[in-house]
Amino acid sequence: MLLLFRACLVGVFVGVWFASAQSIWVVAPTGGPVGPGENTSLTEALAAFRSTRVKGSIDPAVIELRGGTHFLPETLVLGPRDSGLILRARQGETPIVSGARRLERWSPVSGQPGVWETQVLDVRNGRWDLRQLYLDGHRQRRARTPNDGFFRATGRLGTNSPIVLPFRAGDLSTNWARPGVELVMLMKWTDLRVPLKAVDVEKLEVTIPGGPRPYWMDESDARYWVENSLEGLDQEGEWAVEPASGVVRWRAPIGVDPNLRRVTAARLLELVRVSGEEGNPVRQLRFEGITWAESDYRVPPDGLISPQAAAPIGGAWKAEFAVNCRVESCRFVNLGGYGLELARGCQNWIVQGNEFRELGAGGIRLGEPGEANPPSQRANHGHQVTDNRLLGLGRIFAPAVGVIVFHSGSNRIAFNHISDLYYTGISVGWNWGYQETACRANVIENNLVEHVGQGRLSDMGGIYTLGPQPGTVIRNNVFRDIVSYGYGGWGLYTDEGSTGILLENNVATGCKSAGFHQHYGRDNVVRFNLLAFNQEHELMRTREEPHRSFWFTNNVVIWDSGDLLGSNWGGTPEQFLLDHNLYFDTRLGGDFAQYRFGKDSWRQWQARGQDRHSRLADPQLLDPKRPELGFRSGSPAEQVGFRPERLLPLGPRPAAERKP
Repeated sequence: MLLLFRACLVGVFVGVWFASAQSIWVVAPTGGPVGPGENTSLTEALAAFRSTRVKGSIDPAVIELRGGTHFLPETLVLGPRDSGLILRARQGETPIVSGARRLERWSPVSGQPGVWETQVLDVRNGRWDLRQLYLDGHRQRRARTPNDGFFRATGRLGTNSPIVLPFRAGDLSTNWARPGVELVMLMKWTDLRVPLKAVDVEKLEVTIPGGPRPYWMDESDARYWVENSLEGLDQEGEWAVEPASGVVRWRAPIGVDPNLRRVTAARLLELVRVSGEEGNPVRQLRFEGITWAESDYRVPPDGLISPQAAAPIGGAWKAEFAVNCRVESCRFVNLGGYGLELARGCQNWIVQGNEFRELGAGGIRLGEPGEANPPSQRANHGHQVTDNRLLGLGRIFAPAVGVIVFHSGSNRIAFNHISDLYYTGISVGWNWGYQETACRANVIENNLVEHVGQGRLSDMGGIYTLGPQPGTVIRNNVFRDIVSYGYGGWGLYTDEGSTGILLENNVATGCKSAGFHQHYGRDNVVRFNLLAFNQEHELMRTREEPHRSFWFTNNVVIWDSGDLLGSNWGGTPEQFLLDHNLYFDTRLGGDFAQYRFGKDSWRQWQARGQDRHSRLADPQLLDPKRPELGFRSGSPAEQVGFRPERLLPLGPRPAAERKP
């Protein structure tokens, strides 16, 4: 018999919350001791909760998870009848909700010291496309060849379908053209994960599925590697699975007997799906203090070629048609795709104080890439994404983004720390050109975004925007160490039609290509920013357009390598205007006659109507290694109207100081 007991709780929520008696169901971890009145699973507790729920009620009720691992046999689906539910950790305990399954009955492989194997019948029978293996909660590496670095194509991929990839002698084996083995390739801002259809070692060509993408297939030495070949099990921790037999082989770390340790494989694609209906949304759910772990990902039989930002890869935790909900102090770890996805019809969520770590794709998705201007009930807007840590992203899909906003507006993304990923830190907008969309009035502030790119992909930004976004503000952020493989490691990057955006009081430093770059757009305002010690350039502008592209005013720009201006700076002040800025080249110091603004000297540049009220002088940084600390008192920056904002501390605030 289920024991129900009562407690009082005052909840502060996005909607209207009040003191109320609440039913509480307690869930014991999988396989653990079950105490008096405790449920044996989340499924059982949810069924008990629903049995007492009056239809249409949203009175608060609580499911509490005890510490330990709770294995989900299937995705936890919550609908409108579950409105008002609070799913939380028991005070002082750390529950883990896992989408994995334990793998047992391992045997040593004869003749291969250190290699173990087990057979998974669901894999052999085609019911499980097993792609991730964990040892005590640590992801093991799918067999990779070469172990380090990349193979390289010997020419362009051409424009035919299927794709023909020319390779170097000795790199690929004909034995790899079999089910389960994949070729993974990096191309500019995206990647391919495809099977090898045929390997011709005489012509030195491998055939892979897919059609031509001229805009990114022009690299002549594309980097790639091969995954999941049994021959690739040559490094400690690597594993591979043979789909036809269902046999998993693993070169376990030295000294590890997998029969004596917790070895799991991700089974579920989604751990949680909050699924409302148009006109009947889920309301006022709350999730607190739970670790969501070990979800998988899928690749279609003919592979996956992502257009940008790993957009086809969804979240392990997904909601649609759900309003006024909250996710707080949770952890999202070891997931196959994005962490949290708030899709169509999600409105006014608070996502605060969470940690996203070691994810296959990115951290948080807001909105959807499809319908540009959805009607009100399908619209996505009004979210508060604050004080989160997003660390170690893109571990499977390199083009993934830390926080991506598709067709969604009026969101606030603030006080987050985003670090250690291979593409863009924060991406806002999903429109190439000047079409109006629902993406507008977003506020991006007080975030620390660092260690982005790491030389893996190209064409990225610390902050990246697309399309018209009236009312969008990007302020008080630090973007540092944005390092691309080829071109395009930018701090502030207004791309493809970005319009009506205010970028102010940001710091962009240590970026490979430039601190600020506008491809093309209209009427953007770039003011009170500090661009310091970026490598190739400090500012870039690509496309010349008949309208005003941007105003660049009251900024401080310091450089010690490369040029001040990169790419195209033709045009008049009616097309772009720079003024009231402070510039300083640490190599030239006060030798201002040697300064160059594109092809122009300082005087020639001013004669063109640019920077007429700007200055050349040392801004007197407090610490050149940490430009975000600001300037000494009396700095010449004050004379050009620079308004320094206090940018420290960066990232998540202490819990007591957080406000939605």
